Amino acid sequence: MTPVIAAAGVVKDFEQVRALDGLDLMVEPGEIFAVLGPNGAGKTTLLGILEGYLSRDDGAVEVLGVDPASAGSSWRQRIGIVLQETSLEPLLTVRESLELYAGYYRTPRPVDEVIEMVGLEDSAQVRAGRLSGGQQRRLDVGIAMVGNPDLLFLDEPTTGFDPSARRNAWEMIAGLRELGTTVLLTTHYMEEAATLADRVAIVVGGAVAAEGKPAALAEGLPTRIVFRVPDVVDPASIPIQSDFIVRDGILTVSIETTDPTTDLESLIAWARSNGHSLDGLEVKTPSLEDVYMELVG
Repeated sequence: MTPVIAAAGVVKDFEQVRALDGLDLMVEPGEIFAVLGPNGAGKTTLLGILEGYLSRDDGAVEVLGVDPASAGSSWRQRIGIVLQETSLEPLLTVRESLELYAGYYRTPRPVDEVIEMVGLEDSAQVRAGRLSGGQQRRLDVGIAMVGNPDLLFLDEPTTGFDPSARRNAWEMIAGLRELGTTVLLTTHYMEEAATLADRVAIVVGGAVAAEGKPAALAEGLPTRIVFRVPDVVDPASIPIQSDFIVRDGILTVSIETTDPTTDLESLIAWARSNGHSLDGLEVKTPSLEDVYMELVG
């Protein structure tokens, strides 16, 4: 299949700052693709170029088979954009807002369908200025989806949300996959990317430092075993090399291992033979956040 997004060697400079430094990226049809990275990594610059609002200094870019730098109105009919911050018309109801934006497209999605899609059925007649933050974000997504886009850009879609509102937003975004819509999202939340994304790219210093399925990226990292024992225990007696801290009479031990089963058996045998209890024992498998921290620091 032809990629929805194909970027190769993209470079963008702002005066003395190189925002993108030979970035490569490919997004396949129908997938949710997350772009991660610290502030200043180039995520927003990348979106601006892919959306056709920023020029690039070098490299090649195709979005939906077209170079965004020279794309026309027919191409824009095929994309939807949800910015980090938007300004809704506060006096228009949810339905009126969607009807307004639907009028800008040749073949919009039915407004009632969009209202149901974003979960605003009970608020269809509520003015946008009276919506909660989570509801306003749902309306943002609805406005981006009312044109029935093939590709949706989501820039930090759940920033500032409480945990409940974030989970609700995740359900809504995951539902877009069933529509066949390709989604490119940026986020600072590792759990969000791991939950939603088919693949992720971690951008560091304006280039992709790692790319792949969230679970696959973490496969090469060690498992961490953590437990607590009284500080009278000699750390040197622990049968596996470990890091530890002592606080308030408690020794907290942390062990990195690539063979957690064998090492756990060894630790349990040591604890039993010495009359110790491994309080708070946790076995932490590597996560996307571990990969991110390994790359970003």
